[in-house]
Amino acid sequence: MSPATAKNSGGPMSDNKLASSAFDAGEIVFDEHYVDSGTDGIKLYLRNKRRKDHKVFLAAKTIVMVHGATFSSGSLYDVPFNGMSFIDFLAHRGFDVFAVDVRGYGKSTRPPEMQAAPDLNPPLVATDTGVADFATAIDFVLRLRGLKAVNVFAMSWGGTVAGAYAARNSDKLVKLALLAPQWLSDVAIPIDQGGALGSYRLVPVHAALARWLGTAPEYAREHLVPEGWFDLWAALTLSEEPSQADREQGKLRATNGPIQDIRTYWRAGAPYYRPSEIRAPVLLLHGEWDVDVPLDLARAYFEQLTGASYRRWVEIGEATHLALMESNRVQVYSEVARFFEEDFKPE
Repeated sequence: MSPATAKNSGGPMSDNKLASSAFDAGEIVFDEHYVDSGTDGIKLYLRNKRRKDHKVFLAAKTIVMVHGATFSSGSLYDVPFNGMSFIDFLAHRGFDVFAVDVRGYGKSTRPPEMQAAPDLNPPLVATDTGVADFATAIDFVLRLRGLKAVNVFAMSWGGTVAGAYAARNSDKLVKLALLAPQWLSDVAIPIDQGGALGSYRLVPVHAALARWLGTAPEYAREHLVPEGWFDLWAALTLSEEPSQADREQGKLRATNGPIQDIRTYWRAGAPYYRPSEIRAPVLLLHGEWDVDVPLDLARAYFEQLTGASYRRWVEIGEATHLALMESNRVQVYSEVARFFEEDFKPE
């Protein structure tokens, strides 16, 4: 099955028009929850947005998100570019949207080992922990809204967390949408820089722009990230770093458990879970210029989704691994919303 490629000639101008004419931030309710993780002293931060007139809570209109291996759900999904974030967009479309930070990320509690030097402890927050924290967040949402199932969205390492959860909890899932999930690779994976791994790594946030733009063709770099967007993203991302010293140096602490799992599973030819065990409908999204999850990896993953009630691949033209934060972002937003909204069943 070939991916369908979507191209957008409108770029940032069409994004501006959508944000200013169709979205009103005053319509959105923003709630914050701190959920017991099951580990003493560890709370999970769960953000929630929905329209003020959203009064009836349905499984098909509820989404729970989880982030990737480096940045939090707020950093990836809730930065208001042109006044509107991904979560805002989905809330405006009538969804009740929750996004969790796994322990050690964003506004969730850091494991105490993250206060020590990184070389004093082994890699923290492995995928097992991510799946457990995500399950805790979903169970909280199910209780809060009186539901039996939800939709799920995730990207990158979060795709592994969400995919593994979906494979093991089909009764709690309506649909699953994944942007560039991990899969087996016989070549180096860029996020793993090699060498010994401590408990966490220091990520120079402002240096991310050069790498980000460098994954796109030279002709496209000027327009890939509209003016002001990166500075807004960097400011929000660093505002969640608890260490004042790191924050002032423009650095973020990110756990190394996901990096260790690249070596243990994805580079070792040993899948962390079996995508064929996912029973829910699956949407796979992929950016044309994604070097972190190249096209052949995305295709190999898609081919494993043989148990899904139906599956769809959408290739976003002129987009990288961070398609959610680029000039063509509304294509991704719209495809996710459309997939969760549709009432389709194979004949």
